[in-house]
Amino acid sequence: MTAMNADAPDRLDPGARPLVDAIAAFFPDVGGAVTDAVEARRILAATPPSPLPVPDVGGVEDREIPGPPGAPPIPVRIYVPEGSEQTRPLVVFFHGGGWVLCGLDSHDGTARALCADAGAVVVSVDYRLAPESPFPAAVHDAYAAVRWAADHATDLGADPDTLTVAGDSAGGNLAAVVSQIARDEGGPHIARQILVYPATDARGRSGSYADNASGYFLTTAACAWFREQYLGPDGDPAHPRVSPLLAEDLSGLPPAHVVTAGCDPLCDEGRAYASALREAGVEVGESHFPAMFHGFYGFPQLLEDARAAHSAVTEVIVSTLSDRKNSGATGGSAG
Repeated sequence: MTAMNADAPDRLDPGARPLVDAIAAFFPDVGGAVTDAVEARRILAATPPSPLPVPDVGGVEDREIPGPPGAPPIPVRIYVPEGSEQTRPLVVFFHGGGWVLCGLDSHDGTARALCADAGAVVVSVDYRLAPESPFPAAVHDAYAAVRWAADHATDLGADPDTLTVAGDSAGGNLAAVVSQIARDEGGPHIARQILVYPATDARGRSGSYADNASGYFLTTAACAWFREQYLGPDGDPAHPRVSPLLAEDLSGLPPAHVVTAGCDPLCDEGRAYASALREAGVEVGESHFPAMFHGFYGFPQLLEDARAAHSAVTEVIVSTLSDRKNSGATGGSAG
């Protein structure tokens, strides 16, 4: 990724700067020196594994679930928390990576942390990636996975009425889009949507694209490259299933919790989506971290702000179960 402009003020938390520089050193320079998705994945695969410990959970299972009609099965990884509780919250998680990179392994630590700290069954979804499978393949996979999880919640030891969709970056985009589809298609019922620095407006016109163009790991050039891979040469960035912020109607959506970082090209569109949801009558909780970068959420062992963001997210997930226990109904505060 592009280095920081030496003349520009560094708005990043000083404690996060070494981490951002270390990540940028091994992450493929997509949109710059690296223009091929296969090469970008090769570079990522060659990086050494993280030395950070991952949370213990009660069990982990890799399996395949049915994909959309005419599509291949979808690999998922299911995390079950420790303990013998009869009913647990259910989370369907979509990884980030610009719809092009990453997968179950890259976000294993995040999924484990959600499982362990929220006591939730987590279904992490390995949706099809672009450019080999461009939009709307990832959307179709995401919705199929949510429908499967809702149908099989009881078998997984989870309460179907606590279903939360969650994701970071491109995964946050999918969580937001799936929430809209579920509303429009009559189900399944989604109790919460958790959107961590989500991509909500693929037009890329907000001020944070200019303010955070380089120097904070994710660059504006990389965002443009990811969009090109996802949409192809003739794709429409204003399509509401690509840009959920541009949907005509945002009413009736699940309560949302939105996490944003001030040093992130996607900051403004994430905050705009939270505001638009609130204006449409949707309950919204926000966790905004002005001195953090795109990707910070994945490092709770190293960053105080990441721990705070993760704590807020787990509270939202747990609240779905307390709603059921206390009132026997869904809904409530987004946290």
